[in-house]
Amino acid sequence: MSNLLSLTTFFPLLAALILALFLRGDDETAQRNAKWVAMAATLTTLVMSLFILASFDKADTGFQLVESRPWLAGLNYKMGVDGISILFVMLTTFLMPLVIWSAWGVTTRVKEYMIAFLILETLMLGVFMALDLVLFYLFFEAGLIPMFLIIGIWGGKDRIYASFKFFLYTFLGSVLMLVAMVAMFATAGTTDIPTLMSFTFDSAPLTVLGLHIAGGMQTILFLAFFASFAVKMPMWPVHTWLPDAHVQAPTAGSVVLAAILLKMGGYGFLRFSLPMFPIGTEVMTPLVFWMSAIAIVYTSLVAMVQTDMKKLIAYSSVAHMGYVTMGIFTLNQQGIDGAIFQMLSHGFISGALFLCVGVIYDRMHTRDIDAYGGLVNRMPAYALVFMFFTMANVGLPGTSGFVGEFLTLMGAFKANTWVAAVATSGVIFSAAYALWLYRRVVMGELVKEALKSITDMTRREKLIFAPLIAMTLILGVYPRLATDYFSPSVSALITQVSAAQSAAATTETAEH
Repeated sequence: MSNLLSLTTFFPLLAALILALFLRGDDETAQRNAKWVAMAATLTTLVMSLFILASFDKADTGFQLVESRPWLAGLNYKMGVDGISILFVMLTTFLMPLVIWSAWGVTTRVKEYMIAFLILETLMLGVFMALDLVLFYLFFEAGLIPMFLIIGIWGGKDRIYASFKFFLYTFLGSVLMLVAMVAMFATAGTTDIPTLMSFTFDSAPLTVLGLHIAGGMQTILFLAFFASFAVKMPMWPVHTWLPDAHVQAPTAGSVVLAAILLKMGGYGFLRFSLPMFPIGTEVMTPLVFWMSAIAIVYTSLVAMVQTDMKKLIAYSSVAHMGYVTMGIFTLNQQGIDGAIFQMLSHGFISGALFLCVGVIYDRMHTRDIDAYGGLVNRMPAYALVFMFFTMANVGLPGTSGFVGEFLTLMGAFKANTWVAAVATSGVIFSAAYALWLYRRVVMGELVKEALKSITDMTRREKLIFAPLIAMTLILGVYPRLATDYFSPSVSALITQVSAAQSAAATTETAEH
């Protein structure tokens, strides 16, 4: 089907329009109908994405199922997927029905809540499929709006502060990316992403305001894109918006934020920074390495002293994204494979951990770690699920969390032994804060009076966790299920970047 990508991308938006135009009232029946329409839309989108997966040729490293037609003056509406992007599409469509199902208990402005998530799904899918700079930027930036509303309307008591901090951090970073895109269009004469990936931007050294800039225009463009993607990941030290956003967001919002939205930063590095600015990448790699290593250690230590469960898991996410950026910039097969695998794995595991917090928050209306203890006595099923995802988050062999961390550390060891050594300490720290959290919340005697009537997980809650458990185990035992899709594209990307860097080095030697 020639328009399969567009149909999949915009189907949730169509469902959102149907909800907005035809669903009236806010009684119990209208709320139930809104939830079922959203669930049906996300499940249909998942089925459509399975057709994309079935049509994908794993051996082809180029873009597939490409759709292209004239759009704005001189610009094309262009969509396509390759081995790197297709699994992010699948991650998004897989998680969204679970996100909608987890929000079944929402009773405030339900129709608007479901509309926000449906619009957000369309925009997230668009980011991973867009093959035009302008189209990518529109999807990338527009995704801020529904998440801003989800945090600002349905969040906690400090939701307004958190939503504005989230919006301003991510938007200001992206303004520099927009300026860089204009400069790229002026230089290359196109906004077509596949064309720009093979275009050679000037890498001659520059002197700007007395500063010597190695890598020239490529380094400047790299930094402009880096400003946006580093905030989105988020990397240390521009990570401070994430804990606030997670703490104030409703459970479903936290799941989407951790599992999908953060991955846009890593995807951006792979799609733009490495192939388009290989010399800029080479110049900036040492800085990125040490920023990643600091992030892993620092945010792990910060996680240890948190009293709010969501904030602890949020800092854990920043640490895990440190492994991702470290792996991407190793520029070797194990490192980049590990980074992509870590992003996919983190989508399942972190999403599940935020759902675990949501389960007990719905019952006790507090996320304070000290308010719990001994839950295993009343909630054995919950204790088992929470233990499984705690172990996966630590990187227990047999779970997907182990594969991603192991590959990134292997790649990092090849690229920079000292960075790998510092990053490896993060594995120990993650075990410390994760097991500390589990012990405080689940283990021990049930002494708090308020917890003595708490009930275990419902059937709906267990069914939400079942596919997440399955994917974490399957990818942990058989990682080729994912790596067979992206490894050929990663290999082609490394070859392209290495060739560009070698050619630049040869030219520089000849000039000297």
